[in-house]
Amino acid sequence: QVQLVESGGGLVQAGGSLRLSCAASGRTFSTYAMAWFRQAPGKERQFVAAVSWRGGGGSTYYADSVKGRFTISRDNARNTVYLQMNSLKPEDTAVYYCAAHPFGVVFDPGSIEYWGQGTQVTVSS
Repeated sequence: QVQLVESGGGLVQAGGSLRLSCAASGRTFSTYAMAWFRQAPGKERQFVAAVSWRGGGGSTYYADSVKGRFTISRDNARNTVYLQMNSLKPEDTAVYYCAAHPFGVVFDPGSIEYWGQGTQVTVSS
């Protein structure tokens, strides 16, 4: 069982930055691929970014819409994954969810094993 707790959301102006954090419970954090998804009102949950488990070399993956602006990273010693979001746009406004899946990176939200409760990010124009 893995419990995920996100923090760092808030209100920011377009062009600004935020850093989301996700703290995970358990002693097997390094064996989980970690990801961020987001869900805007009236829309489906969508993939944002992922980082592979330690055996996968820590490879990172991004949705085209955030590539070059967002950076995902993980600190296995702290059981924490981060999402640095720069050059934010109003269309980035959504609830952001941290996700964990054993070993392999999963891009389909319907297949994710563990979810956090979500944190709201609002970007004003």
